[in-house]
Amino acid sequence: MMNSFININLYCFYCKIHASLLGCPISQIMVFNLMKKLIIGATGSIGSAVSRNIQKNGGKSHLVGRNEKEISSLANELGSSFTVADVLNENFSDKIISDLGNEEIDGLAFCVGSIDLKPLKLTKKSDYMQCFNLNLISATEIIRATYDKLKKNKGSIVLFSTVAARKGFLNHSIISSAKAAVEGLTVALAAEFAPNVRVNCIAPSLSKSKMAGSMLKNEKMAESIAKMHALKRIGEGDDFSSLVNFLLSKESSWITGQIIGVDGGRSSVA
Repeated sequence: MMNSFININLYCFYCKIHASLLGCPISQIMVFNLMKKLIIGATGSIGSAVSRNIQKNGGKSHLVGRNEKEISSLANELGSSFTVADVLNENFSDKIISDLGNEEIDGLAFCVGSIDLKPLKLTKKSDYMQCFNLNLISATEIIRATYDKLKKNKGSIVLFSTVAARKGFLNHSIISSAKAAVEGLTVALAAEFAPNVRVNCIAPSLSKSKMAGSMLKNEKMAESIAKMHALKRIGEGDDFSSLVNFLLSKESSWITGQIIGVDGGRSSVA
């Protein structure tokens, strides 16, 4: 009991110092507790922005990525623990749970995605299977593996869909169907896990990232895509990170089962 009391006081003192350095009241700091957030896909544009935002606000995270050099570099930058794992590999979740050990987590952000664009006549069954495995099945695997920890700590899960799950675009049948399944998973698990674990989903439009590089490297194409959005620009990782971290925090404790568009207005006003 005494150790818990000391830890709480040290944490409160840290928050006061952090708020002072930022020049704002402590009430304006998004306070994370001492438990870790698990970030899957941490080296991507969104995942890395989320990880940095957590660290900036005094939180702790366990990072997961498939590229050892990239994930170790980010983990060293942020002082985070990490796991090298590819979500398409069998038993990837076992490796993550083993690396976490006795560490407690109260948040899971599954920042994994893909861009699979083909007209239906050129698609194969394997295209759909791989996309579903990456975006949907692997999400269920890590959620199943971490559920007990999340339930114990009244945790939160954030998944990622796409604006294309609800708005029809040419050549998007592979990714649209897979991400629509993620939205279905979100509301199903929100109902199943309530009131112990919250589950929400963010639906982005195209953002600057390694996987979008081939689409955005052409300046004219990038400008054309930007103009399709009401806010006339392409999204960036930082456009999502604050929302993810809000949904992972206790400040969003009455929000679950929501699909939230962060898309520059593409889904509704563009």
